[in-house]
Amino acid sequence: MAWYDEMQAVHGRLRRALELVRDTAHDDDPNPSDPGTDLLVYCRGFCTALTRHHTAEDAVLFPELERRHPNLADVLRRLRQDHGMIAYLVADLEHALDRATDPAASRDAVVRHLDGVGAIMESHFRYEERALGGVLAALDLRAPRRDVLGPL
Repeated sequence: MAWYDEMQAVHGRLRRALELVRDTAHDDDPNPSDPGTDLLVYCRGFCTALTRHHTAEDAVLFPELERRHPNLADVLRRLRQDHGMIAYLVADLEHALDRATDPAASRDAVVRHLDGVGAIMESHFRYEERALGGVLAALDLRAPRRDVLGPL
């Protein structure tokens, strides 16, 4: 399996999912059947997918890379720190969803949280792809993609 290509594909799907959530948050349709429902569903789905992607990397991919390439220890430490920061931002986003009562104010709060998650996520993805690209392109790891990179 071409792990670098797989990682880029997962990152692409997560980027598209974030765009879908953002588009939904900016949708001003005055007659939705249940205001905020789609936003809630899409946002929860995005948060779960992003979290499971990072959990899989931390549990399977990074330990394997560290074992095979000890020189990547600092890079992997930074990526794990990014995962922690993103998890914190995702938790804040989920708390904003839990506290949502006024649809307009809720959407504004969700958009602000999405902007924060999106900025850090994009920076993280670019760094990860650049720092691990060569190693992943050559990686011979016989494991299910889902276990290594999450369910996407």
